[in-house]
Amino acid sequence: MQLRYAFRLYPGAAQQAVLARAFGCARVVFNDAVRAREDARKAGEPFPTAGQLSTCLITEAKRTPERAWLGEVSAVVLQQSLRDAEAAYRNFFASLKVTRKGPKLGPPRFKSRKDARQSIRFTANARWSITDAGRLNLPKIGAVKVKWSRTLPAAPTSVTVIKDAAGRYFASFVIDTDPAADQARMPETDRTIGIDLGLTHFAVLSDGTKIGSPRFLRRAEKKLKKAQQELSRKQKGSKNRARARLKVARAHAKVADARREFHHQLSTKLISENQGIAVEDLSVVGLARTKLAKSVHDAGWSSFLSMLAYKAERFGRTLVKIGRFEPTSQTCSTCGVKDGPKPLNVREWTCAACGAVHDRDTNAALNVKTAAGLAVSACGAPVRPGAIPAQREETGSHGFPTGDRAA
Repeated sequence: MQLRYAFRLYPGAAQQAVLARAFGCARVVFNDAVRAREDARKAGEPFPTAGQLSTCLITEAKRTPERAWLGEVSAVVLQQSLRDAEAAYRNFFASLKVTRKGPKLGPPRFKSRKDARQSIRFTANARWSITDAGRLNLPKIGAVKVKWSRTLPAAPTSVTVIKDAAGRYFASFVIDTDPAADQARMPETDRTIGIDLGLTHFAVLSDGTKIGSPRFLRRAEKKLKKAQQELSRKQKGSKNRARARLKVARAHAKVADARREFHHQLSTKLISENQGIAVEDLSVVGLARTKLAKSVHDAGWSSFLSMLAYKAERFGRTLVKIGRFEPTSQTCSTCGVKDGPKPLNVREWTCAACGAVHDRDTNAALNVKTAAGLAVSACGAPVRPGAIPAQREETGSHGFPTGDRAA
């Protein structure tokens, strides 16, 4: 399985200037590739191949006065930018043919120098390295200081240098992990759990545990509002506005980082303690169209479920998703009788058939576990397998209770 490990970079002033030049060169090559394909489409000609684009937009372009500055950056960066354009077109055509999962994609668009996120990628043939002093040595950029929060478990195959909207730099390494070694680090357990996600409590488990919702965005709203007001009062194009925009971006980045860290710690804890996990396949896009949109986005359910999915795949756990139309809040978990829909303000109810008193969220979590087929696993029956595609992993303070923190 391939995972990404991101670490904070601290380039010097001269290195930031070189990185800005590399971002610009990669962006120009990407835009030239999109323009060449669009011109071919309008002219009714076949699309130029990747080899033709590489020769025309990189090799020959370096010999012209207009594009001579492309030679100031690593050729691998420019080649990877062409690969990104090719991948964007492949995804677009696959989306048109409905052979690609997920939402429908549009054609590739031109990149702007004002985009919030800039990135370049170095593969193994770029001859980048990690020095003995712990710095990241990049071709034509130099040795950049890295804040290592953990040890890389294996030799990385590529590194992507990213600059985000808050002006921070990151190095994202691609690592090939060993599934057998990862699963061996997990403690043996036969526990199973059902999870009901919500807004009052972020998650309620079928064993009665309730995990409060941190509401990172709501808690930072006052500070964000003040920063946004200061930004709106600055004259467009001024340096004061640029500084105010950076302040807003850093405030949002702080909220996003805190939310991501919370998701990582909780998902790691659940994966470590349980062999089988049942969740509901929520329609986050639909819920985001309601009056609860801000709270739904603040909770970040999609990100949390993605983390559960790739960690379950990586460490040999089972994650089962039940249908979103399963009446988990309407069914009695004791006798199984469907008691009908209830308004959201009803947090506790009594079953008319058996007289059992239920907490709404705990009852829903029990029904999620039952609907997933995990209710009998505590008695020793095997957990139903369910492979989930893996996602990426980010760095942070989340770790497993056993073994080293290298993975």
